[in-house]
Amino acid sequence: MGVNGTVAEGFEPVREAFVRNFAALGERGAAVAVYREGRKVVDLWAGTRDVDGEDPWQRGTAQVVRSATKGVAAAVLLLLHQRGELDLDAPVGEYWPEFKAHGKERLLVRHVLNHRAGLPVLDRPLTPEEALDPHRGPEAVAGQAPAWEPGTDHGYHALTYGWLLDELVRRVTGRWAGEWLAAEVAGPLGLDLWMGLPESEAGRVGRTGRVDGPEPVGGLRSRPKRSVTEAYGDPDSLTRRAFAAITPFPDQNAPAYRAAALPATNGIATADGLARFYAALIGEVDGVRLFDPATVELARAQESAGPDRVLVVGTRFGLGYMLHGTASPLLGPGSFGHPGRGGALGFADPETGIAFGYVTNGFRKTVTADPRAQGLIRAVRVAVGALA
Repeated sequence: MGVNGTVAEGFEPVREAFVRNFAALGERGAAVAVYREGRKVVDLWAGTRDVDGEDPWQRGTAQVVRSATKGVAAAVLLLLHQRGELDLDAPVGEYWPEFKAHGKERLLVRHVLNHRAGLPVLDRPLTPEEALDPHRGPEAVAGQAPAWEPGTDHGYHALTYGWLLDELVRRVTGRWAGEWLAAEVAGPLGLDLWMGLPESEAGRVGRTGRVDGPEPVGGLRSRPKRSVTEAYGDPDSLTRRAFAAITPFPDQNAPAYRAAALPATNGIATADGLARFYAALIGEVDGVRLFDPATVELARAQESAGPDRVLVVGTRFGLGYMLHGTASPLLGPGSFGHPGRGGALGFADPETGIAFGYVTNGFRKTVTADPRAQGLIRAVRVAVGALA
């Protein structure tokens, strides 16, 4: 496998792990980027741009990153809070009056970010056409009764997270989250990262699809324990219903899906776009820093932990970000970020100054801890340890 790109001295283990993903783990096309203290130290890509094609992956090839989008979208709310435009401890209904119905009067903005809103499911799932209408998802969650009292427990809001966040941003700023991100974050940083893909960039995005590979170690396995299997198999469970809030799920390769903005699931990015974004959350990148130190601590302070009512394993969340743990191993105890189901991952580790982005066109059965990304993380850990 011919690997393109560069690694800084000391980060050669990352290149070795990247090659191993193709040789042993069924990788078809992928890229990984790592920043350290705002400087890019890993920039690698290989394989084909389309999971089912032969055209080579190019510098700047982008992919759908699924739920890794959530970490990007969370930054919009946290930046609005940092600027004094949004109160995390205010009721959502203070900004969005129609939301107050059905026992949601005391549901706080922070409950949207920490997955404690009690709204992971819809009694009537949206069709793909409805889901791509930016107004229909927010209208549906506004009219939905919580599955548990908001703030009392946590469960992964796989799809509804995006509609909750998007409408909050619109009510506060007058712009959708994807529009705000483009103007206030991606533009100033020069990021190849979108929630709502412009037509001018469509030719850069590869086709994704399912690939098989060896069983993962850790996280949510494709052969999970019985309780997880039963939850995914039961059509009435919160697990099945949360992932079925859009039924059937749209074709992720369709132009209409990519052009829409679903801040929970359909962000599109290069590996460098993800890594550079996280680098700017924790430090300065070419003169731009996004989070101040207090906001970094908000992002990674534990808000939810323990058995997840949707994922049926123990999860840990800060405000909008998964935290390092058995379900989502990152670089170290202080890391925060978000995986995308089946592969993609972005995160930052303030203690080491590391920011990481991995994108792939081959989706696996994994939910939170893909073995390809985990191998790369272990290699980064080795490199950082040797340089310390």
